[in-house]
Amino acid sequence: MAAAPSLLVIADIAGYTRFLKLHTVSALHAQHTIGKLLEAVIAAVKPDLALAKLEGDAAFFHARTPRDDATLSRLATAIHRAFHRTRVDLAQNTMCPCDGCQQAGDLKIKVVAHLGEATRQKIAKRDELAGVDVILVHRMLKNDVPIAEYLLVTPPLLPHLAPAAREAATALPLELEGFGAVDAWYVGLASPAADETPPKLSWLRRRARQFALALRTLPQLATRRAPCEGFRNVDLSPP
Repeated sequence: MAAAPSLLVIADIAGYTRFLKLHTVSALHAQHTIGKLLEAVIAAVKPDLALAKLEGDAAFFHARTPRDDATLSRLATAIHRAFHRTRVDLAQNTMCPCDGCQQAGDLKIKVVAHLGEATRQKIAKRDELAGVDVILVHRMLKNDVPIAEYLLVTPPLLPHLAPAAREAATALPLELEGFGAVDAWYVGLASPAADETPPKLSWLRRRARQFALALRTLPQLATRRAPCEGFRNVDLSPP
């Protein structure tokens, strides 16, 4: 198929590899946490961005072209807010002592975006986006941005940032494998306001959520050995 102009966006959860390097139950709960965070991110950008593919710790999106000057800033803000609301909810409303649940609050989100061309092709009966620009936006994930949470864009997308974001953007030339020097700019993603954080649930609702999580991971635990001691000793008695 012919290449078409495409907005290519990747929302990537930072700290994923370390987060999953845990023992059996922690890893299962960490995967559940990552899934919930990605679900929130995906819902936040509908219908502006279409999900091209889930890539472990990241969601790869695409759209035809930005619709207005502030499109990208609005989408990055929506991703950031949805991620943090869900992260705070998971962190403060868990009753599980395992690392996979207790460390949810340490995760961060970063967004990279590029405006280029992409083609659709079928691989193993699945539609995939392909092309040089698809490779480029993925290579952008390896960079030297000095802050934890940011939006990183290539020159064609600067006009699609909100005016305040354009003024705050910092130039950061990238050296990408196979591409050489690539101009880019980054802008930090601001922390959500305190009134945007979700409330802490009642003890009963937190206990119900923990029970549901235990049931969800039980089939996987049945095929593995020696669940962690921390999970065996979870105390669900009222405080």
